[in-house]
Amino acid sequence: MRLALGISYDGRPYQGWQSQPSGQTVQDHLERALSQFAAQPVGTVCAGRTDAGVHGLMQVVHFDTFLAREPFSWVRGTNRYLPADIAVQWAQPVPDAFHSRASAISRRYAYLLLESAVRPSLEAGRAGWVFRSLDGNAVREAAALLLGQHDFTSFRAAQCQAKSPVKTLRRVEVSRRGAYWRFDFEADAFLHHMIRNIMGCLVAVGQGLHPPAWISEVLAARSRDAAAPTFAPDGLYFLGPVYESRWNLPDRTPAYDWLP
Repeated sequence: MRLALGISYDGRPYQGWQSQPSGQTVQDHLERALSQFAAQPVGTVCAGRTDAGVHGLMQVVHFDTFLAREPFSWVRGTNRYLPADIAVQWAQPVPDAFHSRASAISRRYAYLLLESAVRPSLEAGRAGWVFRSLDGNAVREAAALLLGQHDFTSFRAAQCQAKSPVKTLRRVEVSRRGAYWRFDFEADAFLHHMIRNIMGCLVAVGQGLHPPAWISEVLAARSRDAAAPTFAPDGLYFLGPVYESRWNLPDRTPAYDWLP
């Protein structure tokens, strides 16, 4: 039987999603918990890997097992062995043709940014921070220039393992609620550090260091040196993949509504 799970986690204590020799990643903890509940080794495949410090509101994984249990048993049983800041939100049997990564038609992220004269306290590690005010109109104008299919080499980390830097950014929305800015991104796929590098550029534009049209120059340069420094991972949230309705999987989890 193939099973899909929806996972939420606070990324601060972990060395990213992907399993590492240290054993201190979200995947390591999840697979240990699943293996303890199933009393046999369980390996998982995820929809999208996240970096150290990046949070997940609906990471989706799949795995194959011979163990017959009700979906709610997988949720409660696995959560029993997980640390408090990682939780299985749902479990659902899926056809063998389903693949958490390959079946995803797009992926969604949000970046939460606090604009404040003083550094965050309660939001530390959960929101990015700027102490200079941002020009929202300039930020939105710059963000619009990123929409569509582009070579995003300028926003790609040196250690990125993607076969192609060409991605299609389908949505960028910038909103504000009080002192908090929220940036929503959706694309067919993302390069390593792509959103954090885009955030660095959008913040630079918002603070008046560059005009909005500079974003087009950065794209055209196809060089990481042309862009702003990589922004902090603190406010970055993986909202989850988007699947065709035929898989009948949840589109969100309760954790999804944590963001303003």
